[in-house]
Amino acid sequence: MALKDRFVDPNSPDRRPRKAAYALPTLFTAGNIFLGYISILRSFKGSMLLAGGLPGAPEHFTVAAQAIGAAVFLDGLDGRIARMTNTTSDFGREMDSLADVISFGLAPAVLAFAWGVQFIDPTIGEKLRGQIFNAGYFIAFLFLLCGACRLARFNIQVNPVPKNPGRPDRKYFVGLPIPAAAAMVCAVVWACGSEPLVYWPLSVAWLGLLLLLGFLMVSTWRYYSFKGISLNKAYSPLIIILVAAFIFGMAYYAQILLLGMATAYVSSGIFIRIGGILRRRMRRPPPPPAPEPSLG
Repeated sequence: MALKDRFVDPNSPDRRPRKAAYALPTLFTAGNIFLGYISILRSFKGSMLLAGGLPGAPEHFTVAAQAIGAAVFLDGLDGRIARMTNTTSDFGREMDSLADVISFGLAPAVLAFAWGVQFIDPTIGEKLRGQIFNAGYFIAFLFLLCGACRLARFNIQVNPVPKNPGRPDRKYFVGLPIPAAAAMVCAVVWACGSEPLVYWPLSVAWLGLLLLLGFLMVSTWRYYSFKGISLNKAYSPLIIILVAAFIFGMAYYAQILLLGMATAYVSSGIFIRIGGILRRRMRRPPPPPAPEPSLG
């Protein structure tokens, strides 16, 4: 029996799901919001400890980053579960978008500023430090704004996950998905041991990364979508081996593995864009030969 058949109301003539079934994906979305809320609280707590000269701030930044990572995992499940149980609804879609703004927009923006900008070395001078602070305020907000615009565009598109014209079996996102941008932020924080940045050139580079992520979210560059992957489909032994290797890597090298995966996915859209430009230039017909000059 298929999963969606288990949630069918036996008294419904048109095989509608039970009313309680609609709560299942919403619970995952609520968990997404809760994790974003926890991340924001832990970022504030870490900032207050550092401002007071007390120990323990990196642990709070670690929890803030891990909460965002867990929210990315839940975000990948709620929509998939809704489709598998045939419980998709307009309410669920709107709830999911609001959850994404909190967990993948606001929470990473707060963490990015608190970890990467707020505690740079004060000996660099008040003027330079103030300039970096002001840039940090604006760029963190810009990251949040770009994420909200990305979600709004996704919601109003007729076909938010179009097919690749050259590969009809593959679908892609238009612009970097906001969960991937948030995953990049938390992966960098966690991989660095959650120790806040104090060297100002690193903070400037960090703000440059936030700008890049914001641009990629609102761009029209293509990113591969994994929505075509079915959980009910039998896969080859190679896929099973790769999944086992992923679980092993998460157990022993989670920080490096997640940073590598986030970097690879963010970079993939850039390489796809560059490859498309190069292919179009190679296919461009050569200019016609110039006419030979007349001899009179």
